[in-house]
Amino acid sequence: MLSAVSETVKTMPDRPRYEDDFFAWTQHQAMVLRSMAVADNRFDRENVAEEIESLGRSERDAVRSQIRRIIEHFLKLAYSPAQQPRFDGMASIVEARSTLGDKISPTLRRDAETMLARLYCDGRHLAELALRGYGESQAADTLPQHCPYSLDDIFRKDWYPGPAGETA
Repeated sequence: MLSAVSETVKTMPDRPRYEDDFFAWTQHQAMVLRSMAVADNRFDRENVAEEIESLGRSERDAVRSQIRRIIEHFLKLAYSPAQQPRFDGMASIVEARSTLGDKISPTLRRDAETMLARLYCDGRHLAELALRGYGESQAADTLPQHCPYSLDDIFRKDWYPGPAGETA
């Protein structure tokens, strides 16, 4: 994964801008910091670079977490036999989309596209456990093995999947 990030950082014109892509900026700044000549050994260059990289990884992890959360609630909305929609799940989707809107950058969107299958598996597992916890084991057994949602679906404001078997 680090080499993919390095390649993305290298291919950006000049350098990533803090305002445009925080994740890419953190990875680039750490790479630049590590490549600088050290004239004064009082500066803890390696640990400062690691902390800067860590800030970017925290943003990446937050984006991934919100995508998992949205997928979990999409699946529960689509596959639960409950008659009433679960408004708490819809509220969780709205909150997660809001957080994604605050954190997403071009680099993190590409990461999400690359990781979508894995994020789906994680979100599916959470949905399966929740459905079984509601006593909806049959619904849990019918969850699709592969992600039926696109990143556009995940980011689309006010879009929710319809019941399984119906066109949304």
